[in-house]
Amino acid sequence: MKYVNILLIFSLLALSACTGARGGISKGGVGAGVGAGLGAVLGQAIGRSTAGTVIGTAVGAGLGYIIGNEWDKYDQQQLNQMYETGVSHQTASWVNPDSGNQYAMTPQPAYQSSDGQWCRKAEIDSWIEGQKKTVTTTACRSSSGEWVIQR
Repeated sequence: MKYVNILLIFSLLALSACTGARGGISKGGVGAGVGAGLGAVLGQAIGRSTAGTVIGTAVGAGLGYIIGNEWDKYDQQQLNQMYETGVSHQTASWVNPDSGNQYAMTPQPAYQSSDGQWCRKAEIDSWIEGQKKTVTTTACRSSSGEWVIQR
């Protein structure tokens, strides 16, 4: 039981760290933290053993990551489309239907980097939990056609 308590405390600490650093961690990471905590509790309740708790933590973290990652995919698709087809200096916006977060992106003209990749800078405004954050990014098109943020 001592190990279970330690694991539960660790899971709760990990969970609180994930939710507190939301701007710096992916939604998949937050989902994994939440899933791990809930999985640990459920695993202990069902299995009544350390093994049950560990299995519940692992399964919960995996499922939480998958669910959280789906939220990230929608926003990534919107960004990729804007980098690919967005009109330079014109702002376009969207709202994530799952999270309710709002975004506005203003892409700059595409240019070819020194290594031959096509890149674009963009200014992205986000409104998450009522707080506005503005970042300037540079993304380059990978060989698979996806735009990958460099910075």
